[in-house]
Amino acid sequence: MEDIVWRPAHLTPEQMEERRLAAARLLGQGRFSQAEIARQLGVSRASVSRWAATLAQQGRRGLVTRVRTGREPRLDEAAWAHLGRLLDRGAMAAGFATERWTLQRIAALVEREFGVHYHPRYLERPLKAHGFSVQRPATRAKERDELVIAVWPKREWVVLKRRPSGKAARSFFGTRRVTASGPDRAPPGRGVG
Repeated sequence: MEDIVWRPAHLTPEQMEERRLAAARLLGQGRFSQAEIARQLGVSRASVSRWAATLAQQGRRGLVTRVRTGREPRLDEAAWAHLGRLLDRGAMAAGFATERWTLQRIAALVEREFGVHYHPRYLERPLKAHGFSVQRPATRAKERDELVIAVWPKREWVVLKRRPSGKAARSFFGTRRVTASGPDRAPPGRGVG
């Protein structure tokens, strides 16, 4: 068997069905162990074992994708793509006071543009599922002066480099280290004998 190097992180329901049916074909051939099939398909041995049991009880129709139940997604893929373009333009272009996107602002934008209400608390998961990620702005001091920062290494590094090192170097303040035990006292932790 040939090893597959790359596998996608998320499979569509159709791809998962195709993988289950490939496992059914390999199981039907009887030439490979469940462990070898699992390794080839990139799944756990437990999955192959479960598929083999389903195949034995229900046949190939047991491995076919079932119709998804539940509520339809509120925004379709075209709407998510349009939302991505709106987010790329920036929060100020969308009518907000600053450029910071928050879940509350995104929820308001979705409701205004698409007429779909999302509670901000539950908006993070669908955003992540559609490729959006949390972007935290870099915090910088208002007093930050880029020119001073750019010049500092050129001006100060020369001075720092010229200072003596090793035993000849003195501390910054030119003072000696102070210890709790002076010349008359025994070092701490030792008994007087």
